[in-house]
Amino acid sequence: MATDPIHQFQIKNFFTVAEAGETTISFTNSSLFMVAAVSIILAFVLLGTRKKSIIPDRIQSLVEMTYGMVADMLRNAAGNEGMRFFPLVFSLFTFVLTCNMLGMFPYFFTVTSHIIITGILAMLVIGTVIVYGFYKNGLGFLKLFVPSGVPLPLLVLLVPIEIVSFLSRPISLSVRLFANMLAGHITIKIFAGFIIMLGSAGIGGIVGATLPLALTIAITALEFLVAFLQAYVFAILTCMYLNDALHPSH
Repeated sequence: MATDPIHQFQIKNFFTVAEAGETTISFTNSSLFMVAAVSIILAFVLLGTRKKSIIPDRIQSLVEMTYGMVADMLRNAAGNEGMRFFPLVFSLFTFVLTCNMLGMFPYFFTVTSHIIITGILAMLVIGTVIVYGFYKNGLGFLKLFVPSGVPLPLLVLLVPIEIVSFLSRPISLSVRLFANMLAGHITIKIFAGFIIMLGSAGIGGIVGATLPLALTIAITALEFLVAFLQAYVFAILTCMYLNDALHPSH
């Protein structure tokens, strides 16, 4: 069980919060680490903004760098008008990043390794695009599916493709994050299992375990990079999709 690469993703119930018929709402290890992630983000922002010094300390500098990075993503993707979505994008980026990083610690739970979590985040993004798109543009939001300057016969082909492409966005957004985190942690667990198996085989096994040990260290370092990049990719794609709500015409 200790070397089972899938066991680390198991949801464990800590206590029952409520029951509705046959449905039970429980506080799980996933819930715990989501609460921990939100608490870390709140502490990070509050500590970084408490002094508001002209010469910032390290925490304030890090908060300002994070703010600037998310703001630049929004402005580059959607213009200054996109800054109205800054709270959403900042929250998504910091939440995904913190959950990814927490999952890198031994015996911690990786929230983003479950597609139900990444799927809900993706649906939040697409739902915001649809609701705000119709709110701001009315039926003009449907121009998103009608490329301008295209002859009518081609529109019969292109409009269904555009609709399918739009509907596939939450799938690709959620699966990309889920699959990368799942695959990375499984790989680390497998190589770590090799270390344990070879190390228990005597002196020769210990010598042989140096290779999987080196690979485990290298893959772990790579996974820290992947944890950041996946949060960044999730945020930048969110900015691009929100741009469609602001400027739906091609």
